[in-house]
Amino acid sequence: MEIMTIGGYSEVGKNMTAVKVKDEIVIFDMGLYLPSILRFQEEGDPRDLSKKELIKIGAIPDDTVIEKESSKVKAIILGHGHLDHIGALPFMVLNYSCPVIGTPYTIGILKTLLNDKKINIDHRLKELNTNSLIKISDKLSLEFVNITHSTLQTSITVLHTPEGKVVYTNDFKLDNHPVVGKKPNYEKIKELGDGSVKVLILDSLNSIFQMKTPSEKVAREMLKDVVLGVNTEKKAIVVTTFSSHIARLKSIIDFGTHLNRKIIFLGRSLEKYVGTAEKLKLINFKEKIEIIGFRENVKKRLKRIMKDKGKYLIVCTGNQGEPDAVLARMARKDLPWKFESGDIVIFSCRTIPTVETIANREELEKNLRKSGVRVFKDIHVSGHASLEDHRDMIEMIKPQHIIPSHGDFEKVRGILELGKEIKYKEGKNIHCAENGEIIKV
Repeated sequence: MEIMTIGGYSEVGKNMTAVKVKDEIVIFDMGLYLPSILRFQEEGDPRDLSKKELIKIGAIPDDTVIEKESSKVKAIILGHGHLDHIGALPFMVLNYSCPVIGTPYTIGILKTLLNDKKINIDHRLKELNTNSLIKISDKLSLEFVNITHSTLQTSITVLHTPEGKVVYTNDFKLDNHPVVGKKPNYEKIKELGDGSVKVLILDSLNSIFQMKTPSEKVAREMLKDVVLGVNTEKKAIVVTTFSSHIARLKSIIDFGTHLNRKIIFLGRSLEKYVGTAEKLKLINFKEKIEIIGFRENVKKRLKRIMKDKGKYLIVCTGNQGEPDAVLARMARKDLPWKFESGDIVIFSCRTIPTVETIANREELEKNLRKSGVRVFKDIHVSGHASLEDHRDMIEMIKPQHIIPSHGDFEKVRGILELGKEIKYKEGKNIHCAENGEIIKV
């Protein structure tokens, strides 16, 4: 068996891994590297670039290692719907002719991305519910196991092969009190610990943190403490978070409703993620909120809100300070909106630690504070497992080999230290890799 570490092993993002068993290949994820996309957006529209050009600027995985064997690829498997896992498909999927498999929500989000590029491969898109199994060839089967993360219908993906199982956990956390959805399927995860798992590809992004990642319920209480615990009378309340974080959005709606404020969602990505969840009947927000995606409509709505902003709670895009997102444009006065002293902006997120993002957030916060805005940062818990969750996952699954993923060596080094404690050895059965390597197990 060969594991090809195509993307997401030298950076946080553009996740892509291929598993080759005899003459068959299965791909896990095809993600974007968002900092490269944001960097290029200052010069032009990255959607106009070719696949080769996107690889050159580091925006999508370099799949050269399997390019000549693309006919052997039996499936592209998607564990969840975040852009660093599915965002490269519109630029790469036409190089392959196999099915693309994901949960209904993940496939729903993918369809919106493909539609933006006017790509129709609906006949290749296959939905698989969590806690279900299907055959993808005579020798290979795929199983989705329910797990918690910061978006809906996230799965641990299990590839059943004649040489043993490959378990891919990008991304996960062990949340026993999720705000939306079910807690992890511990029963099934423990069943995997019967010695049959040959390789565990482990989301190790937070392995340097010696803790258990707090539940989403903790983030809900943090939000409640700010939204309901601060004097907001006649003040604007603007909240920004990840558009795909449906559980967080639910909490924001709940507390905004408690204040008797009309809740307005502003931004295309919010419209995309919330709209897909509504369509699949995974949530019912539409009776409680108004969603506006297109720019001209956002302008018109803000103009009306400005006349009596104490009656509204705005949720908008731009939590990472993206210059073209709604919040940055509001702060720069590029929209018919004026922040005033005492207005409240809540960042229900953490800043992604890249040079571009840090600079964008600093610029945004500077503009907000110039207007006397009260800024509440880091009202958030991570969607990624920390070191003690990694310990639990490894002890439940008992894999023969571990490959840390979802970050460069600095991010995943905690797994090496943990491995020493639980009798795994680097180079023997823990394999740290960079992009473009092939690990034979």
